[in-house]
Amino acid sequence: HLQNSKSPQGLVGLRNLGNTCFMNSILQCLSNTRDLRDYCLHSSHRRDLNSNSRTHTTLMEEFAKLIQTLWTSSSSEAVSPSEFKTQIQKYAPRFVGYNQQDAQEFLRFLLDGLHNEVNRITVRPRAHAEDWDHLADDEKGKKMWNKYLEREDSRVVDLFVGQLKSTLTCSECGYCSTVFDPFWDLSLPIAKKSRGCDGDEKPTCHRCKARRKCTKKFTIQKFPRILVLHLKRFSEARVRTSKLSTFVNFPLKDLDLREFASDNSVNAVYNLYAVSNHSGTTLGGHYTAYCRNPTLGEWYSFNDSRVTPMSSSQVRSSDAYVLFYELSPPPRFYSFFVGLFEITPYFPPNRGCGWSAEPRGCPPRAGSWSLFFLISSCGCYRTAVNERIPNLK
Repeated sequence: HLQNSKSPQGLVGLRNLGNTCFMNSILQCLSNTRDLRDYCLHSSHRRDLNSNSRTHTTLMEEFAKLIQTLWTSSSSEAVSPSEFKTQIQKYAPRFVGYNQQDAQEFLRFLLDGLHNEVNRITVRPRAHAEDWDHLADDEKGKKMWNKYLEREDSRVVDLFVGQLKSTLTCSECGYCSTVFDPFWDLSLPIAKKSRGCDGDEKPTCHRCKARRKCTKKFTIQKFPRILVLHLKRFSEARVRTSKLSTFVNFPLKDLDLREFASDNSVNAVYNLYAVSNHSGTTLGGHYTAYCRNPTLGEWYSFNDSRVTPMSSSQVRSSDAYVLFYELSPPPRFYSFFVGLFEITPYFPPNRGCGWSAEPRGCPPRAGSWSLFFLISSCGCYRTAVNERIPNLK
């Protein structure tokens, strides 16, 4: 039940069907993923449905139906995800039954299933080897990304998939080889940013034609719109799985990842909007979600059927397990050239409608074209029109 709120939009709980808190936690995080929510709410997914998918289109349909219910329900009563569960366990039989499962693994399977059903590629081309080692790294990365999109191209990929660059440097001859791979999430800690490969891990150097000690470095070549970070709290041991309850002080705003970028000039600043939490131990635990409502901008706690407001100061905890970050938009105002005309940010007098406009940047030149921005009082971009500045006397 929703507590202390008048608006049920997106603030509706999910019934626990029997150890399905892991599923409910991830579903609430995805429900608060603005672009994915809108994709479902506007029924945009229907034009992308791929009848060649092995599960046809039932998983995507049930997922969209569930999101629509959470955001359009006139009641704050908790919703049963039973029909959705029926479809996800058809796609991934490991989720049959009512055993506790890992939330991050569930997320991986769910996104993969949704992607397959709305993949814009109906017939995947036959894979064949390409030799792009002679190309510059950036060009090689673009070629490999385009090759990936020739087989895997969907709205889900648009949002969640990035590209990782792995660089291997031989300590003997200095030869550097690069590999580019797509990623849906990043598990932390990855083998740090740079590490040595020695002993049994020694790779074969292409130049030396022998196994050599190498240094391996990971950077991000392409940042996804939605960055999912998986905190590796569970470790496999010989006897049983153990859990780390270490507190991780992750930022809620302005997570700047440019130092991990292959190209430092890219936009790589993220804001947190959802967290899947795991409390308890490996023998008995419980999943919840903390989500920032994309419409209200406020944080809420989702504990199966219960939804309660919370402070942003409570979001960080030692239970945080899967973090969802959204890429911040780049700065919007620039001076630039179009053909022979100089386009300079310039703001006309107030045009009413509750929107204010104030001059920014350089004053316009007589007879030049200028780009007009109408902005709100908080500085948000609203719309733009081209207008010619009259000759000034």
